[in-house]
Amino acid sequence: MDGRGPRPQPPRGVVLDTDGVLLDSARLHAAAWKAAFDACLGELVPGSGTQPRGETQPPFDADAEYRRLVDGRSRYDGARAFLSARGLRLPPGRPDDPPGCGTVWAVAARKEQAFQAVLRAEGVVAFEDTVPALTALNAKHVPCGAVSASRHARALLTAAGLDRSLTVVVDGEDSARLGLAGKPDPALFLHAADLLGTRPEDTVLVEDAVAGVAAARRGHFGLVVGLDRTPDRRNTRRLREEGAETVVPDLVVLVRRVWGARG
Repeated sequence: MDGRGPRPQPPRGVVLDTDGVLLDSARLHAAAWKAAFDACLGELVPGSGTQPRGETQPPFDADAEYRRLVDGRSRYDGARAFLSARGLRLPPGRPDDPPGCGTVWAVAARKEQAFQAVLRAEGVVAFEDTVPALTALNAKHVPCGAVSASRHARALLTAAGLDRSLTVVVDGEDSARLGLAGKPDPALFLHAADLLGTRPEDTVLVEDAVAGVAAARRGHFGLVVGLDRTPDRRNTRRLREEGAETVVPDLVVLVRRVWGARG
């Protein structure tokens, strides 16, 4: 005996965010948000809704503001968070509002319209490390769940051929149907873990968004992992500050580090 005691058991399951973790789709969402927000910024006055304005607000930052305010959130919550950060007050509106700038739901609909356009033009693919990592986890009999606030996630995962490697998928359609709160509330993640049949404390949660990391901490997941795919690792500090216990550059590194599996 070496006196160090038994080695802890590896986590029994893993829940992964979809956009930016499994699929290279976060950049499409960021581009769609920029198209929607920039189209409205010239029409909106801080604190007074949709009135002509004399001065010009800076355009939406598709990197910093995207990650800080809208990444990982539902369309409505993302639109509301950005508008509030810019001092723009709009009435909530209704989920069936057409694309526009008059209500929060209208701005969210404008983003959806822009996302559909960029998706048709560019499509979406899985990151190079996604399939090797999922294959290694499947070989270890570790159930994997994918989570997204987007209503498109299930279809995109299927189109990318990832559905066969995932035990469960929880997306925006499920959130709306079940009334699950969006990030930073952990409801989506907890529902995925429940469907996997694992307790949160026995489950790894992988996120690239600070709102997702915050949700994972609130859900008391056993290991909260930040994923920073940026070339200069510029998001690592913020992910750690929000509560990520470790930050990795890709999923294969994660699988090797936690499960000792080769992707």
